[in-house]
Amino acid sequence: MKIGFHASHEQFTPRHLLELVQRAEDAGFEAVLSSDHFHPWSDKQGESGFAWSWLGAAMQATSLEYGIVNAPGQRYHPAIIAQAVATLDQMFPKRFFLCSGSGQLLNENITGEKWPAKRDRNTRLQESVEVMRRLWQEEDYLNHKGTFTVERAKLFTKPTHIPTVFGAAITPKTAAWLSSWADGMITISKPLDDLKKMVEAFRGADGANKPMALKVQVSYARTPEAALEQAWEQWKNNIFPSKLIADIDSPEKFDALGMNTRKEDLQKHVIIGSDADTFIKKIREFEALGFEKIIIHNVNKQQESFIDFFGKEVLPNLKQS
Repeated sequence: MKIGFHASHEQFTPRHLLELVQRAEDAGFEAVLSSDHFHPWSDKQGESGFAWSWLGAAMQATSLEYGIVNAPGQRYHPAIIAQAVATLDQMFPKRFFLCSGSGQLLNENITGEKWPAKRDRNTRLQESVEVMRRLWQEEDYLNHKGTFTVERAKLFTKPTHIPTVFGAAITPKTAAWLSSWADGMITISKPLDDLKKMVEAFRGADGANKPMALKVQVSYARTPEAALEQAWEQWKNNIFPSKLIADIDSPEKFDALGMNTRKEDLQKHVIIGSDADTFIKKIREFEALGFEKIIIHNVNKQQESFIDFFGKEVLPNLKQS
């Protein structure tokens, strides 16, 4: 099991995130997952640096493994993502993994194109991954006509190896579907019974021997009350079903939605705590479900204290067994 740090471009400047990943490496984190947003989830988060520019600097500044959650097909042409991934792997061999999802209107609406229905977005996602894999491997020029078009594309600079592509899933139905074409699954933390259903859906289809990654939302502070308050201030917009949040097109609308969130509602979606045992127990439960890559996202703004706390109190205990 690898424990990673989540670099939230919605909440922090790229410069600050560079400092944070270096601190995370020193603390004992083994991987980084980067978000890829054009807009933040909330005006209060207030940032949206371009993750692909940042990745090259971050991978040079540390020796960690890096991944990014990306939605190819609308805001990004899949051939461009294939080129970006190949370039990163050329510079930093075997240190990059890709997490591909169907996206949210919040980010994709900037193109002005029609926002497809979920079924059509899934078709586009699978096509995108197939095209990227072909570009990484094939020597001939590639043409493709489907939900998007590729004309005479060829990557002259290929990756040193074919990166792992995790499919992003939030529902059991999506987990089962992506098991047939993705190299692995990434999902987000939720109540344990719900996570078990995700794992069963993925493993019970074509994902029996494929890796699984989990992004875990936590909020650490010196007291549980402060941790809950800080989580509510930053993350109250993000606890609603994917069918709802995928179709909201602006931070202002997310803020309006979050007005209905009670602080106690967050506790089902964010691990709130001030002591190491709270986090160790939950991470062990996730490990027991078979997740081999667990990315910790401290959803509040106090990143330095969170990193130092995890480095001293949590990570050493997880590595003992």
